[in-house]
Amino acid sequence: MRFLAACALVVVALALVAAGCGGDDEDTATPTVTETTGGTETDEDGGATTDEPVEGDVANGEEVFATAGCGGCHTLSAAGTNGSVGPDLDDASPSYDKVVERVTNGQGAMPSFKDDLSAQEINDVAAFVSSSVDD
Repeated sequence: MRFLAACALVVVALALVAAGCGGDDEDTATPTVTETTGGTETDEDGGATTDEPVEGDVANGEEVFATAGCGGCHTLSAAGTNGSVGPDLDDASPSYDKVVERVTNGQGAMPSFKDDLSAQEINDVAAFVSSSVDD
């Protein structure tokens, strides 16, 4: 069940990336979303991490969204999904940071994917989802 929920989230994130990537024939480069963490955080070992930018690849995020099954739970037009277990991501319009937090830690029925996806894959899904709903 946890894996399916994780897959659903990834599918949703991928759909969001697809929506944000289409329509502009002049720009064929894959968009990259860069966000900062907004301060010093603590890692698993209790050490401080820096405020370095975190980057996510939108195109890869779309693929992760699809393969992780995110669309099974979430609706996201960009991914062509209509899941109804989790929030409708088109309506929720989550920020990059919110997607990273939810995919990493889970909340409520949403499981954590930190053991199933790499940090880069989570950043990529966040880039896809947040760029797809910003429009």
